[in-house]
Amino acid sequence: MVSKVFNRLTSRLLVLGMLALVAVAASSSAAARAGQQDAGDTHASSTLTVRNTRYGRILLDGRGRALYAFTRDRRGGRSRCYGACAKKWPVYFAKGRPLAGTGARQSLVGTTLRQDGRRQITYNGRPLYFYVGDKSPGQILCQNVNEFGGTWLVVHPNGQLVR
Repeated sequence: MVSKVFNRLTSRLLVLGMLALVAVAASSSAAARAGQQDAGDTHASSTLTVRNTRYGRILLDGRGRALYAFTRDRRGGRSRCYGACAKKWPVYFAKGRPLAGTGARQSLVGTTLRQDGRRQITYNGRPLYFYVGDKSPGQILCQNVNEFGGTWLVVHPNGQLVR
């Protein structure tokens, strides 16, 4: 009798533990997706701007966050940054029509479709990304860094990569 009660209690605790793990995993996954989507959630962030930095004049989003291009992406092609790469280098998603703010050229602004069907903002045909470590406006921590099979570079307003 005692062993049956113990077995039932153990089974219930195991089920509760598994449910808790599933809940934590689901919320972590949702938070990660929200972090990636944050880049395209407002009209201001879908506007490319230009600012003077130690690398010269470069592209930023509407919130002043640095935008990077990945040399492994072919100009005019789709992104090659997925999975772990996209976690470290969040995609600059389009919400509505992306706009060129002061100093950027509307003729160079575009989008490319990602594997999931969402639109990623491009500039001069290059998909754009943020660096997860850049926490404040104007911060540029990963210029000219080699990761995930390519080099990450900030972008001049003329569309050229800063080397």
